[in-house]
Amino acid sequence: MSSEEEIPEADRIEGAPHPRETFTLYGQDRAQEDFLSAFNSGRLHHGWLITGPRGLGKATLAWTIARFLLATPEDDGGLFGAPPPPTDLRIDPEHPVAHRVHALSEPRLHLLRRGWDPKTKKLRSVITVEEVRALKRFFSLSSADGGRRVVIIDSADEMNPNAANAILKLLEEPPANTVLLMVSHQPSRLLPTIRSRCRELRLSPLEPEAMARALDQAGAQVAPQEAAALAELSTGSVGEALRLLNLDGLKL
Repeated sequence: MSSEEEIPEADRIEGAPHPRETFTLYGQDRAQEDFLSAFNSGRLHHGWLITGPRGLGKATLAWTIARFLLATPEDDGGLFGAPPPPTDLRIDPEHPVAHRVHALSEPRLHLLRRGWDPKTKKLRSVITVEEVRALKRFFSLSSADGGRRVVIIDSADEMNPNAANAILKLLEEPPANTVLLMVSHQPSRLLPTIRSRCRELRLSPLEPEAMARALDQAGAQVAPQEAAALAELSTGSVGEALRLLNLDGLKL
């Protein structure tokens, strides 16, 4: 996966770390526990739809799951038996996989997002079918490394019809040992057949305490009473709270 650090990133909120740079997800314990339970059951689904309004941490959860899947050893039935089941999704930021994910250099991870148009010098307005077709090369190269493979789509709402149909085919005939993590702000806009082939992790608005911790992690330190006000004004969205802070929204 090539780095695009020199150009704008379609999945970055202004004034906040990129979700791949965020290692703790606040206020979304239920969604994390649901995924961990599925993982520990040994029946991990290949398609996951992470839903909820903008700014709740959907992309952060996708990157958290990606690091977890790529860094957690598979049970190979060795002499010492299966390792104990993991109790959370967190991976040490100093883990080699975490470093490669941060640098967008992990060969078993592919990020699908709106690309840069060199002709217009702008980000494209949609995810195109050509960008989805690049997954074929990813699967052919990553298969040589063995182990799990992860695709993050951020956001699935931005796929054009041809791209959506290509992803649907992938969900219908998933490559071995591959997990698709699709971020969606408005899942009702997706093809019903895509939704039906995915398990959903729905995120909830943040309470004031979780909001304060999330804002602190993003580098925006606020007093408890300000966090409570931001949680209400933003309807529990960290992304919206950061936007309000950038606009001095609490002074309005």
